[in-house]
Amino acid sequence: MTRVLISVDMEGISGIVHPTETNPDRYEYERSRALMTAETNSVIAGVLDAEPTAVVWVADAHGPFRNLLPEELDRRAHLVRGRPRPLGMLGGLDEHTDAVLLVGYHARAGRGPAVLAHTMNDGILDVRVAGRSMGEIGLNAAMAGHLGLPVVLLSGDDSACAELSDLVPSAVTVPVKQALGQGAAVALHPAEARDRLRRAAAEAVTRRAQVSPLILAGPLEVEVDLSAPFMVDLATLVPGVSRTEDGRTVTFTGADFAETYRLILLLAQLATIKPG
Repeated sequence: MTRVLISVDMEGISGIVHPTETNPDRYEYERSRALMTAETNSVIAGVLDAEPTAVVWVADAHGPFRNLLPEELDRRAHLVRGRPRPLGMLGGLDEHTDAVLLVGYHARAGRGPAVLAHTMNDGILDVRVAGRSMGEIGLNAAMAGHLGLPVVLLSGDDSACAELSDLVPSAVTVPVKQALGQGAAVALHPAEARDRLRRAAAEAVTRRAQVSPLILAGPLEVEVDLSAPFMVDLATLVPGVSRTEDGRTVTFTGADFAETYRLILLLAQLATIKPG
């Protein structure tokens, strides 16, 4: 029986362009939750159009991981919700999964034009694995690849789609908006975006055997640029993490990508701690 994991972020949902729409403390967030849930339902429907007996897991992967509206989610799916949890944005991923779909994703920090581009949080300026800059798209694709699993679909703005295509050329991408900058885009109507997502999800699952996993063999040299000196101070408390001479970059060696991924998640969490 096919098992699929759909990881859903918010910044790459059609129509969303501003932090007031993605922050739980801001006034437009509730509408964004509804848009996020509706796009997720379209992807679930597409997967099940192609394979009616598939087991579908959905990982809520934005901010607090409590954004999707459980009562509005397609009842045929299993929802992975809340944090902290193993594998972060890929909660629920394991060796029994057959394919991964990334919905509502955004480009990495420093890439542009790209809507709400960042890597995990504002404390991280860049992550380089074996010299290659990687954001959430690349890191999650490589974590799936570590288990031999392909990322078969991604939706978001055109910059996010190009980011996955650079790494996994055979994956299906669905650009639901064209980025004009960090806070501006030309977006599809939400209903049109959902129609395209449903068709694309069915296609992606059907042709998953043609998509190669992104596999990065260890050991892996990793550099993480942090935005403030105190973040570097905290990061170097982690065994194996060292600061470099430039003062804002820390480095470590991951034995494999699973270890690398876990350490990056930890550094991202440390980067949210305020000084004092």
